[in-house]
Amino acid sequence: MKQRFSSNNTAPEHWRCDVGSGSVAVIDVPDALDRRRVFDVDVTLIVRVPAGFDGPWHELTVEIDGKRQWSRRIPSASPGFTDGLDYHRRIPLEAGRALRVRAVAGVHGASVQQLCIEVREET
Repeated sequence: MKQRFSSNNTAPEHWRCDVGSGSVAVIDVPDALDRRRVFDVDVTLIVRVPAGFDGPWHELTVEIDGKRQWSRRIPSASPGFTDGLDYHRRIPLEAGRALRVRAVAGVHGASVQQLCIEVREET
């Protein structure tokens, strides 16, 4: 699991965690004691759907600070290609507050190709 952070005193924060074919991704954004921040959170799940498998599905669950915020399970479409799910949310953080984003992928008959979280500070 990779977690990247790019920031300096003038650039907005940008965090990214791409676990590839893994099923769990986590980003921990530390607190900033001196300022309020607003983040755009995006989670992307891409699955490979095999041809000839009956009833494949995929699901994505997103937790913010340990609480489930969103969860969807849908039939996987496009046999022989890819399908996916996306989640987006804007989150304001008061000074001194940290943020933890956790994404969990589940599949049946399909396979995870990419699970990625991006957290970008609004400018």
